[in-house]
Amino acid sequence: MTLPDSLVVVPLTNKVLLPSVVLKLTLRGKEASALTRKFFKLAEQRKPMYVVCVPMHPTRSSLPDDRWLMLSPSQDRLFDHGCVARIMRVQRAGLGAFTVFVEGISRCKVDRVTTAPEGAGLATVTHLDHPSKAQLDQAKDDLISFKALAKEFLTKIRELQLPDSLTTQLAKLIDNVSPLTLADLLVSVIETTFEEKLYMLSTTDTKDRLAKATEWMTRQLHVLKISEQIHSSIEGKLSKKQREFYLRQQLDAIKKELGESDGFSGGKDEDDMAQLARRLDEANLPKEAATTVQRELKRIKKLQPSSSEWSVTRNYLELVADLPWNKHSDETLDIARAKDQLEGDHFGLDHVKKRIIEYLSVAKIKGDLKAPILCFVGPPGVGKTSLGKSIATALSREFHRISLGGVRDEADIRGHRRTYVGAMPGLIVQGLRKTGVSNPLFLLDEIDKLVHSTHYGDPAAALLEVLDPEQNNTFSDHYLNIPYDLSNTLFIATANSVDTIPEPLLDRMELIQLNGYTFEEKLHIAKSHLLPKQTKAHGLEPEQVLIEDPVLLKMAENYTRESGVRSFERTLASVVRAKCVQLADLREHNREQDYNPKVDLADMEDILGIATFEKEVAERDPIPGVVTGLAYSGSGNGGILFIESSKMPGKGELQLTGSLGDVIKESAQIALTWVKSHAYALKIASSRDQNIVEKSDIHVHFPSGAVPKDGPSAGVTLVTSLVSLFSGYYVPTTTAMTGEVSLRGQVLPVGGIKEKVISAHRAGIRKIILPYRNRKQVSQDVPDRVQQDIEFVYAKTIWDVLEAALVISDNEKWPIRTYESHL
Repeated sequence: MTLPDSLVVVPLTNKVLLPSVVLKLTLRGKEASALTRKFFKLAEQRKPMYVVCVPMHPTRSSLPDDRWLMLSPSQDRLFDHGCVARIMRVQRAGLGAFTVFVEGISRCKVDRVTTAPEGAGLATVTHLDHPSKAQLDQAKDDLISFKALAKEFLTKIRELQLPDSLTTQLAKLIDNVSPLTLADLLVSVIETTFEEKLYMLSTTDTKDRLAKATEWMTRQLHVLKISEQIHSSIEGKLSKKQREFYLRQQLDAIKKELGESDGFSGGKDEDDMAQLARRLDEANLPKEAATTVQRELKRIKKLQPSSSEWSVTRNYLELVADLPWNKHSDETLDIARAKDQLEGDHFGLDHVKKRIIEYLSVAKIKGDLKAPILCFVGPPGVGKTSLGKSIATALSREFHRISLGGVRDEADIRGHRRTYVGAMPGLIVQGLRKTGVSNPLFLLDEIDKLVHSTHYGDPAAALLEVLDPEQNNTFSDHYLNIPYDLSNTLFIATANSVDTIPEPLLDRMELIQLNGYTFEEKLHIAKSHLLPKQTKAHGLEPEQVLIEDPVLLKMAENYTRESGVRSFERTLASVVRAKCVQLADLREHNREQDYNPKVDLADMEDILGIATFEKEVAERDPIPGVVTGLAYSGSGNGGILFIESSKMPGKGELQLTGSLGDVIKESAQIALTWVKSHAYALKIASSRDQNIVEKSDIHVHFPSGAVPKDGPSAGVTLVTSLVSLFSGYYVPTTTAMTGEVSLRGQVLPVGGIKEKVISAHRAGIRKIILPYRNRKQVSQDVPDRVQQDIEFVYAKTIWDVLEAALVISDNEKWPIRTYESHL
């Protein structure tokens, strides 16, 4: 093979290329581009391209980063010997850089370096002849000795349990290549300095080269023997780590010099599998998992890396290695800190905070406690998701949120079986892999939005095992196919309604209701959190936007009607933006001193437009048949509701209007039946057998007819309205009531008491009639100031309601009841 005498110079920084060694280089610049273009052109013609790799003096090198090499240095920075190399492969590395693989061919002496037109350095070289037969005969004993030394080195490497593919290749090299070539290769593999490699490159005498190579190989063997003695004298983890240190050191050096770090002979895959096996060994797997993993490891060694089955098995083993089988985060059981965290993040929600503090207290006393499965139920925007984050922070646990809204595939929860193409573990196992600990806090968001019973399976049914504290210690994911313990994981689910959650799933969770915020609570949240947050987000200082309580309350009442504070926050952002516009305009005209940071009630309409919602007020003119009831909207807000009754000539029919649901319609039927059956006792019929509606039709109307109304809370109000209509007695406009009534006249409890009472107080109501069994909700949930302003009457029967509500004038109330004898 004839090599050219004029070659492009590739300078090497802190590297030396020896013959028969493969080296990976990274080049950039216009000279590198020209070099690669020439390589590709010659490759198309099936012609090799040769360069000369010349080491640079390390003391004179001024390159900022060894990864980027120049192609046109001055001659005085280059070593006077180099290695002619053949370019094997070129790849783009991004950012104008190229990765070049070169293979050393022969030694040469650099005579002169010039600059080519494209800017690259051109070297005129003298090729150094290979040793003659006479020289080889003279060094015959040295060659035999070095080969024996190389075999001893191979034996020691095998004892270190390097991958079989590397030791096999090294054995082939020892058997098939000449000792001189082997010397160049091994000097590049073992631990030698830059100066020693330079000496090896520039020395032409065969005996001298072999002598130095033998000296350095002997030194390396001594190091390995000493390390082996250290291994045998130190037990446990230290021995394993030290052994792995030398093992990894030799492996990296051999792979680097053989060019196998980029997959020339499968060495990378072998190395990765060794690392994977070590990670699996360190994972402290349970017995069943360890057995499965060992079986899969033996199986993957028999597969070809190019096969799809090899890839599937490797992905599975990596998942097993990544899962936190025995990794726990340190849970902080500091009750005072947890209280401060919850109080600082959320205003109100006392019953939720109480439940979390109970859990922490029991866990601290007992030392161990199965994590409960909590489910926060409430309308949107009341802080269910953010409360989960606060609990995780209070417990010092890793937080992971899983959105279940719209999930329709059972495999999303339990994973796919590995027989499917693109199989993946379920959301639970993926979350554990991401958090890296076995005791995180999982937030199962929108659990009521799961799609049920499709042809993909039922994801809600797949959650039954996950959310059962008695079963989830052996949770089985289809992909993992190994039992995994979820008993240390704290699950918190959120839902807007429990109506769409299947009963078996609902039975596994402890429900905690989160009601909508009252306007007073929204006022506190706005002052403490929302306004400072929006002011900072818009680049203003706190004193540059001043909003007083009446303005904030008007914004909450008249411009938002929601359970949470999301719309309220967006409304506040609109006000802050309006102040930003004012301030920017004044700054442009150098009148910043005229800026008024205060926002008044009069500014509301200019900034936000006409009020979206009008505040409900109690009617002021008392009329028989018209009664004020209390309502609770699904958005978490309460309100007052008027019921109007009227009679007209007819045949005893009952007409209902006002966009009513079935429950309210049935309540109206019950109310009319009760009034008809007790007409004599109510003194609205002259005899026991008189039908008071024989010649009359009854029309009951709920105003705001376009607003749908339904629910079991209007029974007592309907009865009172009908009795008022027939008796002529009326209910004062400052009196309101709520509750359901049975056919026997029993007053039944209802929900939403807190929201109903607060909205009634805001509307001017001063007397509220409630079911007797709702008295605890008033004492626990209703603010003290509201309790002081309102007179509460607790009724067990409808007679208690009528006696407390009906009057004929300001001085004459409903007659003393004598109904007991008529029951």
